Amino acid sequence: MDLTASAAIPASHPSLRESLNTRWHERSLQVFMLVVLGHWSEHLAQAFQIWGLHWPPDQARGVLGLWYPWLIKSEVLHYAYAVVMLFGIWLLRPGFTGLSRTWWNVALIIQFWHHIEHALLQGQVLFQHNLFNRPVPTSIAQLWVPRVELHLIYNTLVFIPMVIAMYYHMFPPQGDAAHMRCTCAVQPRVAAVA
Repeated sequence: MDLTASAAIPASHPSLRESLNTRWHERSLQVFMLVVLGHWSEHLAQAFQIWGLHWPPDQARGVLGLWYPWLIKSEVLHYAYAVVMLFGIWLLRPGFTGLSRTWWNVALIIQFWHHIEHALLQGQVLFQHNLFNRPVPTSIAQLWVPRVELHLIYNTLVFIPMVIAMYYHMFPPQGDAAHMRCTCAVQPRVAAVA
């Protein structure tokens, strides 16, 4: 048996992350975006309840919060979603190239800060000590912006660069398209040469 020949052939067992960013990237992004849009729908429902229906903010709980009121009050849920978002953006980052990668990185950086804010809130609940002598857990930006509005702002600031990244990923500039390793790009049909 020739060991040198077999040693020269690299193992072709891609990691899960590599598979999620190559052959499964398109489907992975679709699933991730469903999670993101589901979260957005909850925030938009809550905003409509406050500003459209004029409910008091403590009664405006989104859709799921109407059936499960403890959800809206649970810092664990909010922190877990912030971690899922951060992890999802990081996990799917290698599939982006060029301009789309730049915008995806912007979303990652903003989500990292959003995660820090939620970690501060979660820490206050765990240690039963609120920062800034506030009656409720308070994040840093919450000193200037009320919580509902702040989270709409954070989610918007993360979502916009994600959408821009997705656009440039689906319709990549020519130089970027050459480096893509997934099937996400929308390719124009090329007429067959007769």
